[in-house]
Amino acid sequence: MALYIRHPSSLDHDTGVHPENPARIPAIEEALEAEDWLGLTLEQAPVATGEQLERVHPRSHIDFIRRLSEQGGGMVDMDTIASAGSYEAALHAAGGAVFGVDRLRAGGETFAFCGTRPPGHHAETDRAMGFCLFSNVAVAAAHAIAEHGLERVMVIDWDVHHGNGTQEVFCSSPQVLFASIHQSPLYPGTGAVTETGSGAGEGYTVNLPVGPGTGGDEFLALMQTVLAPIARAYEPQLLIVSAGYDAHRDDPLAGCLVETGEFSAMAATLRDLASELDIGVLACLEGGYALDALAASVAATVAGFTGSVTAPVAPARAAAGHRQRLRERWGLE
Repeated sequence: MALYIRHPSSLDHDTGVHPENPARIPAIEEALEAEDWLGLTLEQAPVATGEQLERVHPRSHIDFIRRLSEQGGGMVDMDTIASAGSYEAALHAAGGAVFGVDRLRAGGETFAFCGTRPPGHHAETDRAMGFCLFSNVAVAAAHAIAEHGLERVMVIDWDVHHGNGTQEVFCSSPQVLFASIHQSPLYPGTGAVTETGSGAGEGYTVNLPVGPGTGGDEFLALMQTVLAPIARAYEPQLLIVSAGYDAHRDDPLAGCLVETGEFSAMAATLRDLASELDIGVLACLEGGYALDALAASVAATVAGFTGSVTAPVAPARAAAGHRQRLRERWGLE
């Protein structure tokens, strides 16, 4: 069984005329409803508790977002906006990710998709940025470790922008392996191949930057010939996907050329990997700003994770450079 986790407060995070706006959620849900939700069971996202948030964010940051919303909202930075409803929406976005972890660990479900906003992967421990207020995926991973006793969680971020926030939270921890495929150069300017973690977490950050014009073949090759073998070596007990859709060829904020069906192929690759490792998969919505492409790509992702889609074998040459670089560290062929 698979879940779709949602909450009406996502529509109350009012960003005005902005790429990351409330219209994203109805677009996604209309596409899923048109396909009878692809067999998903709909669940309401609870709020994240203070304890859950404080595993990632200091109380001062949480209180800053709360006060800003209570005052009616305002600009956090040039890109990031809070409104009167943003704090509540952010609590449910992080809480939905935590709820997804709980349901996956309880058994019965193998996949959950959090269709909530605001997104989270740019939010650092004490800084909201890049449309993100709280680091939803990081909160979920920290919860999996603290409450479910997991020792190894793998986060795969396929958003076209580097997930600097998730990386920053876990850069010194071997308990979370963070891997990102992202366009470079591009906002936020992080995610170089030399960023590999620090201290005990050295080697557990894997950055796979690609250039503008990169298509789905390379994304899929990186998934199949780099990240899947790394996952087999790392043996995660949970897989979390930062599922952004701004690598789509129609997206206005980047220059990659991934097609809708290629998100399905990436999802099917990870579905088969998770089945092999006998673990659950939580996917959390990140970017994606062309509404039709976003909606179709989320539906394609869900179909890839829950259906019988067979992923084509990507040309290995597309990922050869990154595979060569990581060969010694992870035993890649």
